[in-house]
Amino acid sequence: EVQLVESGGGLVQAGGFLRLSCAASGFTFDDYAITWFRQAPGKEREGVACISSSSGRTLYADSVKGRFTISTDYARRTAFLQMNSLRPEDTAVYLCASEPGSWVSLNVGDFGSWGQGTQVTVSS
Repeated sequence: EVQLVESGGGLVQAGGFLRLSCAASGFTFDDYAITWFRQAPGKEREGVACISSSSGRTLYADSVKGRFTISTDYARRTAFLQMNSLRPEDTAVYLCASEPGSWVSLNVGDFGSWGQGTQVTVSS
């Protein structure tokens, strides 16, 4: 059974940083797309950053380019999202998702396995 567990969220001031982790189990981690999504109250879930675990190829939403970095640690079966220069509009529940394949995507419908999420709150 695929399990994804996020951690690292919290409250931070604008301009600050956080590092989110997504610990994976139940699959090989060899050839998967892993994406961080976020969902703010009253808004649709949106893809933020994706990485292919096999190629290292990445894809970012325009709203986070240059501020967020996605990475993986294969040995620890963990994906990370380094978030710098945080803004109040980054406030949301952040979730990670995975799906087998050597591709990258920010589309919700492309992913079948999801974590429960971790709350990120950025104060102004």
